[in-house]
Amino acid sequence: MSYKVHFISLGCAKNVVNCEQMMALCREKGYELLPAPEGADVAVVNTCGFLAAASEEAIQSILHMAELKAQGKLRKILVTGCMTQRYGEDVTSELPEVDGILGTGSYKDIVNAVEDAMAGKHPRYFGDIHAPADEFDRVLTTPEWFAYLRIAEGCDNWCAFCIIPKLRGRYRSRPMDKVLEEARGLAARGVKELIVIAQDITRYGTDWDGEHHLAELLEELCKMDFHWIRLHYLYPDQMDDKLIGVIAGEPKILKYLDIPLQHCNDGILKRMNRKGGRAYIESLLDKLRDRIPGLVLRTSLITGLPGEGEEEFEELCQFLWDQRMLRAGVFPYSPEEGTPAAKMERVDTQEAERRAELVVDIQSRIMDDWNEEMQGEIIEVLCEGFDGQSMSYVGRSWAESPDIDGKIYFSAAGEPKAGEFVQVRITGTMDGELTGELVG
Repeated sequence: MSYKVHFISLGCAKNVVNCEQMMALCREKGYELLPAPEGADVAVVNTCGFLAAASEEAIQSILHMAELKAQGKLRKILVTGCMTQRYGEDVTSELPEVDGILGTGSYKDIVNAVEDAMAGKHPRYFGDIHAPADEFDRVLTTPEWFAYLRIAEGCDNWCAFCIIPKLRGRYRSRPMDKVLEEARGLAARGVKELIVIAQDITRYGTDWDGEHHLAELLEELCKMDFHWIRLHYLYPDQMDDKLIGVIAGEPKILKYLDIPLQHCNDGILKRMNRKGGRAYIESLLDKLRDRIPGLVLRTSLITGLPGEGEEEFEELCQFLWDQRMLRAGVFPYSPEEGTPAAKMERVDTQEAERRAELVVDIQSRIMDDWNEEMQGEIIEVLCEGFDGQSMSYVGRSWAESPDIDGKIYFSAAGEPKAGEFVQVRITGTMDGELTGELVG
């Protein structure tokens, strides 16, 4: 029987890919994929469970689906992803409106779960989270000009504050031939910006033979018909000279690197099981900037980690000023149940949040300085269409990754198309974002 299914994806880009795979499996079964939950037989909520705040967002989304179900506008609710993997049967006991759950090892079971739920059963699928990454087709949900390419699953870093290895399993690199086959398919669909993702892309291939294979993979991807290739996320301790050379030498690879550092203090990094101290980090950043002119660096920083007193916090602030990291996701520390760090002494949440706000203020001033330096520059921008609110065209340059960074707003005498690369002269700013005008 054919059913109508609506999907909701929460959390990171890796979740987006998993959701797209489940959508493809349902489409292959003959199900109709609905853009809205109203009128669906089943709504699938693919959750994030990395932080307590992410679980709260997921719960709110589930409760919204429950309201529609109570109103007769939706028949069944399935919940998948990291939150169900983390909390298991608690999801259904605390949210009785949920009709079935799937863990992160069971995205492949989505069709069976839909069939079970519609038959009045209460499916519970929890497959092996250490099994090889699933190889399925996808229904692309991103705009046609960019797509994510997931090259690995899981994580072996075991940072003391992070629950991901328990939710996603050990690190498993996808076979290179499978990755390249998928990439060729994306290029054939007209994807112009390929975003290479994993919890840690720098470790790609090390689970095969102990050697790093990311540089080799990138060289093959650069032979394909992509205009831009963007990299998320590169762990600092895994970046070798060969990889840096490929990034520096391949014009298709954007000079934008997302390197999650979390902190700079040696004691905190050691306590958090992070490899390499401040001296190593600074040396790496110096090397990257020296070999890759125009490099934009993005990082993640956590305030209030166990061991962070006022002195360590001041060190973090000064580090950010000194390094002029252009992009930073700043998060107050959240003690996550099941992690070693949750048992360590720390400042309270309110203080961690206060420190995060101070770091965000520093980051904003660094961005303001960079925006000022960009005035008058002509840069390549990927147009993403017309924005009715600002009454201007909108797009992104090499310095803006989708959904996590800002936009560039520009005027144009003609009508540039979404997905088209254009040249924009930067002439101003608007609420911290660049503005300009189309050239030519």
